[in-house]
Order: sequence, then C-alpha cells, then structure tokens
Amino acid sequence: MHQFRTVEGPIPVVALIDERLSTTTICLASKYGAQQDPVGQCGLAHVLEHVLMSAPVGTVPSLSEHVERLGGHANAETGLDRMLFYAQVHPDDADEVTGLLYRAVLEPSWSDGVLEREKRAVFQELAVAAADPSDVVQDDFLAHLFPGHPLGRPVAGTKADVERFDTATVAAAHAQRLLAAPLSVIVVGPALPKTVDPVVVGMDPRTLAAVGASPWTPPASPPPEPAAAVHWADEFTWVCAGARSVPNHHPRRPTFNVLAQLLGSSPSSVLYRRLRGEAGLAYTFQSWNRGYADTGAWRVLAGVEPGNGEAALDVIRTALDEIATHGPDPDDLTSARRQERMRVLTSIDTPLECARYLAMRGGGPGTWSPADEVAYIEAVGADDVRRAAAQIRDGFRAVASPAAR
Repeated sequence: MHQFRTVEGPIPVVALIDERLSTTTICLASKYGAQQDPVGQCGLAHVLEHVLMSAPVGTVPSLSEHVERLGGHANAETGLDRMLFYAQVHPDDADEVTGLLYRAVLEPSWSDGVLEREKRAVFQELAVAAADPSDVVQDDFLAHLFPGHPLGRPVAGTKADVERFDTATVAAAHAQRLLAAPLSVIVVGPALPKTVDPVVVGMDPRTLAAVGASPWTPPASPPPEPAAAVHWADEFTWVCAGARSVPNHHPRRPTFNVLAQLLGSSPSSVLYRRLRGEAGLAYTFQSWNRGYADTGAWRVLAGVEPGNGEAALDVIRTALDEIATHGPDPDDLTSARRQERMRVLTSIDTPLECARYLAMRGGGPGTWSPADEVAYIEAVGADDVRRAAAQIRDGFRAVASPAAR
C-alpha cells in the first residue's frame, strides 16, 4: 500500500511513497500562472516555462535533454493559475534529477540565445493552436466568460507580446512572480529523494528567502459578457458552452465535477444518451469543470456538423434545465459519482498523472488527500447537483469556431 508523507521546509513537500513503484516522479509546482502576466505581456509565464526547461544547468545542457538521455521524461506546463515542472526517472537517478530540477527552476542561468530560440518555438505553438478550431473556441469562450480579466487571456500569449520579451523581462518575471508565488514539491515513487530538501542541494539562501515572499491576489472577476447568438459556419464547427462555477477550494467544487460526469462523454451519461444516441447530433464531445483561485468555469466542448449546432445546444440546455428543475435521476447520479470517483483513482494509480493531480489539487502539506476527494464526491447529493445545474443553466453562454464569415 502507498502512504502519504508531508515534509515542511523552505519548499513544502507532499509525497506518495509506494515501494512497489519502479519510477520516481518529481513535480515542482508554482502558483504563478498566466493570469499574472501584466497587460501587454500576455504569454510571459509560458515563455519563462520554456526557458527554464531549456537553459543549461551547470554542466548539463538542459534539464529536459539530460532527463531524456537518462531514459526518463521531463516536461512543464503553464496554466492560468499555476506552472508545473516535472520529471519521471529511474529511482537511481532521482537524487540527481531533483537537485537539477530545483536549480533549473529556482536558480536559472539566463541567455539571450536560449530566449530567442524558445520564442521561435512558442511562435510555432501559437500557429498550431490558431489552426485548431477546438483550441480557438476554448480561448474565445473564456474571453466571453471573463471579459477584461486575466482569466480571459490566452495562456500561450500573443505573437506581438511574445516578440517584445527580452531576457531582462523574463528574468524579472522569475524573480518577482515565480519565486514570490507559493511553491510546493510533489514526489511519487518508492522512496523520498535525499535532495528533496533544497538546503541539501546547497541553494543560495537568498533564493529560498524569496520563495513565497509576496503572494499575489487575483483581481475580482467582472460580470461575464451578455449571452449572444452563436454564429455558425457552413462547415464542421466546435462549440464551447457553459458558465462560471466555483473556485478551486470551494466546498461545492466536487458537485460541479459530478455534474460534468452527468453530462459527459461516457455512455452512462445523460448527455451521451441524448446528444449522441437519441439525436445523433455529435460524435465527439466532453464536459469538465475547472476551478481557479476566485472563480471557476464549467463547460461542454462538442464538434457538430453544419446545421446541427443550434439543435445540439438545445439538447444541452434542456438536459441542464431538467436537472436544475427536477434534480438528477437517482441511478444517473450514482453512476456520475462513480465515474468521478474513478477519475480520481485512475489519476492516483498512474505516477506521473498522480503527481500532476496532487499538484493541481493540493493546498499544501496536510490540507488535502485523494481520500478526502473521494469522500467529498460520495457526499454529493441530488439537491447539490440540482443547484449546480441551475447555476450553469442561468449563466449559460456558447461560442463557436470557426465562426461564420
């Protein structure tokens, strides 16, 4: 059986130790995300992430390359409200890689050449995303849901803003935002690496003193844009629909997750039966809820053929209204709770996904565990789901991409 351990220190550690595991995953998580990018510097956190993973670390050409040469896997991701840097390696390499991960993220070396190379890579990412309507529609949906707010800006940034970044700008974001945001380390493996304590790595005390020095408070979210008619293109179209939910640590958050399962892509869901089975209006769709620091977003993403868009939205609205008015069918609710519980458990059973999951959900050592999450899910009742559905129904809006020209 696995066990959870917490270690206090300059950077708190949450560890899932299971001697049966044959790999060690280390994830350094920061609550610095894209919503903290200043106006006119959209994409700054994302570019910083690229640079930290690609810059030399001592004699190592980069953290990413070194880990991959060891046979492991290293990557990073930037979200609206956090950044994750992680590596999965053989346990024999865990001590070395943990130290290198700390150095790469917390005490980086700066190079104009690395920055320019990674900016070109970001330009390619932006081009790929712009060519994918399923990506575009999600950015458009958040822009309508959080108008004029950092949550409504694209995480990857804009080409015009990214082009202006220089090394001094990126280094300032690291010192003033990443180091100032709360940091934590998540370890999933057969043993705790000896270097999980940054003092053991010999890090500069000034770096450790800067960690979490000035937490950032996100601005209040303005009201969403008024719901408007969807403009449909005469081709296959992606539609994203939903409304605001609740923040990440709100006690009602699991209820919105269960609602997403009720209206998700599983054959056991209400929406699957109606949208795909009975009406035949969509083959590819999914529903999910995402909480942020002070708000959340519940949404459905569906691909529809020409002429099917409004009918598909009517099916979604009707399903929400019926749940909001009468509550869910007891059998459907039981199935949705089981689906959500299994989503948590399957994440925990995969080491890399477990580390990411703990990083996204954890509020610090001792404040949360997967067992807590399962208990919250099991406690979700019919009236809880009814109220959540009413909130989404009443705030419902939708956007489509590509839009009619």
